Amino acid sequence: MSRFWRATINSCNGLIFATRSEQAIREELVSLLLSIPLAWLAGATVMRRVELVAVVVLVLIVELLNTAIEKLADRLTTDHDQQIGRVKDMGSAAVGVTLIMAGLFWIFALAERLGAI
Repeated sequence: MSRFWRATINSCNGLIFATRSEQAIREELVSLLLSIPLAWLAGATVMRRVELVAVVVLVLIVELLNTAIEKLADRLTTDHDQQIGRVKDMGSAAVGVTLIMAGLFWIFALAERLGAI
């Protein structure tokens, strides 16, 4: 139980640090808060509503991982390093792909809700 408690504290500390230090994390937290009531309006079924919120959570998760990669890379060296730049670009690409996926989920749900499909 104590290990679980320490892990929870560490997770909370990581989320707090990321929120304070990264604008993208703050924006995605706002998106998550907005997605909850909007999913209720956009989703035709309870499952669709859960999916819409879950995909926004997924974007936040990928952004947290990307932020961790960037913070670690910046800690390794402040000099420009081509390999580190590529790694950061891959993390950014992961966020981009996840955002596209989330957008498609929301577009599909809205089309479904409006009877277009």
